[in-house]
Amino acid sequence: MLRILEEVVDRDGSITEKVGKKKNNSTHNSDFLLYPKMSGSGDVFQDMSSVLDELRERRQLCDGVIRTPDGGEFWIHRAIVSTAGPFFRALFTNSLSGEEIKDVTIPNVTAEIMSLILEYAYTRNVSVTSNNVEKLLPAADQFQVAGIVRECCRFLSCQLRVDNCVGIYKIAKHYYCPSLEESARKFLLYNFIMVSNRSSEFPFLAVEDLETLLNTDELNIKAEDQAFIAAIQWVDHDPEDRKRHLPTLLGTIRFGLCNYGYFVDHVFKHPYVTESYECQAALFEASVLLVEMETNGSNRPVLEFQHPLLRPRVPYEILFVIGGWSSGSATSLVETYDCRANRWFLSTHSDTMPRAYHGLVALESYIYMVGGFDGNQCFNSMRCYDCISHEWSERACMYVARCYISIAVLNGLIYALGGYDGRIRTNTGESYDPQRNQWTLIGNMNRQRSDASAASLNGKIYVAGGFNGHEVLNSAEMYDPLTNSWTFIRNMSSPRSGVSLTAYNNTLYVLGGFNGMTRLATVAKYDVTRNQWTDLPDMLTPRSNFTTGIVDNLLFVIGGFNGSTTVPYVESYDATINEWKEVTSMNLNRSALSACVLEGLPNAREYTFLGNTP
Repeated sequence: MLRILEEVVDRDGSITEKVGKKKNNSTHNSDFLLYPKMSGSGDVFQDMSSVLDELRERRQLCDGVIRTPDGGEFWIHRAIVSTAGPFFRALFTNSLSGEEIKDVTIPNVTAEIMSLILEYAYTRNVSVTSNNVEKLLPAADQFQVAGIVRECCRFLSCQLRVDNCVGIYKIAKHYYCPSLEESARKFLLYNFIMVSNRSSEFPFLAVEDLETLLNTDELNIKAEDQAFIAAIQWVDHDPEDRKRHLPTLLGTIRFGLCNYGYFVDHVFKHPYVTESYECQAALFEASVLLVEMETNGSNRPVLEFQHPLLRPRVPYEILFVIGGWSSGSATSLVETYDCRANRWFLSTHSDTMPRAYHGLVALESYIYMVGGFDGNQCFNSMRCYDCISHEWSERACMYVARCYISIAVLNGLIYALGGYDGRIRTNTGESYDPQRNQWTLIGNMNRQRSDASAASLNGKIYVAGGFNGHEVLNSAEMYDPLTNSWTFIRNMSSPRSGVSLTAYNNTLYVLGGFNGMTRLATVAKYDVTRNQWTDLPDMLTPRSNFTTGIVDNLLFVIGGFNGSTTVPYVESYDATINEWKEVTSMNLNRSALSACVLEGLPNAREYTFLGNTP
């Protein structure tokens, strides 16, 4: 298959040569560019393209004909079609006989596809669909129409799914489409487990591609046994031919991160391994390391810095914790959590403005910090952190100053609810549109609430608990953006302020808080369809004014105040087993902090173990 040449006409129509101007002093007609340079808007170019395309449709002023084997006949202007790419330019200008080619039959292409290519040559627009892309991309590549190749790649990058990403990855490599190849590669890395388990295309990955994926730091797997299982599944598709590749694949898996029992029972005793000396040799270093760790009590902190078999992967999700109350004052410190290494890292990119009792949300690669308190005043301002450029900037201010704020995201909008403005607890709310950088007031809640918590679920926003200036609340209510109104839902079994309401596994969870007398460790979940709260196992630590985040489908509870002091303690809840477990603590004690999770950051490594270790 032909490859796309470097010499291509600018596909947005911004042609810089004028009519009649020659390039490189050549006398060939192909060296004259038809369209003049445009300034201002593209309307003039579009009008001209429309006129030329209309002339083609009417067969007026045409000087050539393109035919296809299935009977297609297209009257054209050769100079215009020559701008589509080098193939057509050479076709109409490089005649060995010296005669101009005016009528040509082009093999291996249908009339439907040729019509799309000619449409692009005249208008620089092409309609790529799921019905034509499989034929259009090879034809565009064959005829060196780079603009159509790019449009096909853009279309395919938006169609990536678990069931087709392997095929699209192979297409991108075959037709040398670097941007599409990178998009498909990233999709494969993030969805690797689902692809290996569910995609019928997975067994058709080339061995070198599977090896590259398994060897990549960014491979999104919770445990290395998942990489081993995927390798075995790939071999199982054709064992007689593929078993010879298994030693190489085993060398890409970081078995030092595996459980010793799993390694012995499922890896070393696998039939493919027991019958192959090469596989056993590939696992020798891992077996020695795991025996040593088992004997020495898994002394990983020292080994992790030096052993490749203990090198953690880069997580797809990064948990950010920003601000809070620590050592008697507000702080601006940023910490990130690497769930693969189970480590917290202090960032050097803190804001200049400390805040506590604020809200924090993530949209795309941006973190928005809303409202809050610095120890002297309540804020109506909003700060924005760009996680890629590491820059903080100011955004539009809210209508109302709010600390002890409740915050949620729904349909790309940020909702700021209730809070304390320095004088009163409020029942007002407002929404922020990042595209317009503008706040809009919404309907008032039924209760004044500060130190409450909010979450979005199934197109609605819920808020629970809080303090109204006189009592701690056990009420909760729901906001419908379609009617701009609030409705009470069933009360919680206990009043809670400094509480957390979190959407997890398509359910609302209310955790901890202060009931007016003591800090709580209790947890309950809300069934939206039955309008009912159900108690769950208590957290390991009672706390209020803490924060939460969802990473690896686990619910993390972070920091807070336990009734005596601020704490750095972190724990996680796994709904599949209905249990809590301890997680590595933060680097400093703090309460009134806030957290958010960002997915798929291109520079995620900077916030992880691998980005913070020499």
